[in-house]
Amino acid sequence: MDAITLQGGEHAVLLLHGLQSSPAELQPLARRLHQAGYTVHVPHIQGYGFMHGDTARSVTSWQDWHAKALAEFRALQQQYKTVSLGGLCIGATLSLSIAAELGDEVSALSLLATTLWYDGWSIPWYRFFRHLGYYTPFLYIYSYREREPYGLKNKQLRKWIAREMSHKDSTIVGASKLNLRAIQEAERMISAVKKSLPRVTAPAILIHAVEDDVSSPRSARFVAEHVSSVRVESVLLHNSYHMITVDNDREQVAADTIRFFNSVHPVARNAES
Repeated sequence: MDAITLQGGEHAVLLLHGLQSSPAELQPLARRLHQAGYTVHVPHIQGYGFMHGDTARSVTSWQDWHAKALAEFRALQQQYKTVSLGGLCIGATLSLSIAAELGDEVSALSLLATTLWYDGWSIPWYRFFRHLGYYTPFLYIYSYREREPYGLKNKQLRKWIAREMSHKDSTIVGASKLNLRAIQEAERMISAVKKSLPRVTAPAILIHAVEDDVSSPRSARFVAEHVSSVRVESVLLHNSYHMITVDNDREQVAADTIRFFNSVHPVARNAES
């Protein structure tokens, strides 16, 4: 899975994709940010993102995810005036992990469908038994197969994804299967991030769908209530499910992110105009 790098102005944005997914799910947002004058980088993080083959045993620790994302942030810092950070789903949680460590070094945050609880309406009832699998050989055997609605309210896009998943291992909404090992590490990171939220000080916009089928708005509310950022803005979407960067509200997601970042970076605002 190739990274996406779009060269723009002196203000950079690092975008982090979701668990066992790829940069493709953030491509629409990346392009809009680039059009607004930003340099945008969407890396594919090994051990966290989608990989062909034995993905369960290829999953690394969440601390490794954090270290690799932090290295990507540091690399951008070497070249650009400011670096903002954004992520989708567990990518938003990973962004919070980085922001908690770096404090004011993060210029701004865009947290999209932040996932601190898997409590959306499409999550199966047997999710409560996943913890039993963490301590058995099933950890490396069981995978949760993605199913309708694939995080999408857009019916036409959902049909296309269903066709893609019937013969591909990965699509623009992520892998066709999510293995238990990756979910375990994500939940370990979630636990650590919840405790570290008071160390987050960057201005933050939280964008979440009211009908998110994977993680309810509870996660966004929890972040807004526990970070130490002086400026926190929350936006609720009414025409999308979980995959808000590609679903019906994708233009609003991009517009609100750009508006928020521009309010922090006046130079970038001039670049857009």
